[in-house]
Amino acid sequence: MGAGSEEKLGTLKVSDDVISMCTMNATLKTKGVARLSSVFYDNISKNIFGKEPLYKGIKVNQNDEGISIDVYVIVEYGVKIPEVAWDIQVNVKKEVKKMTDAPVKAVNIHVQGVYFTDEED
Repeated sequence: MGAGSEEKLGTLKVSDDVISMCTMNATLKTKGVARLSSVFYDNISKNIFGKEPLYKGIKVNQNDEGISIDVYVIVEYGVKIPEVAWDIQVNVKKEVKKMTDAPVKAVNIHVQGVYFTDEED
């Protein structure tokens, strides 16, 4: 074998749970995000399987073209939603790429609501 040749031994598939964990961490450390939001398929999973999904508010789809991630969030009141969504996309892509070295083709942000803080606390 020459110095420039590579031998492909197989493929690596990273589990959706690992990608979801990376996505959750990157999303929750983004300024302006209050929390992740449950969505319809989370409730179905809870009803059918009798347990909460491990990473609620995150849906991962992997195929030959790369990884697509849907993130459902509640944002803090007063933030500029387009800026927060952009920051989430950048943070998630960076985190997933760093951990998995897999291409992220899309990070879709779904803002499900706004969190109002009680200023009397």
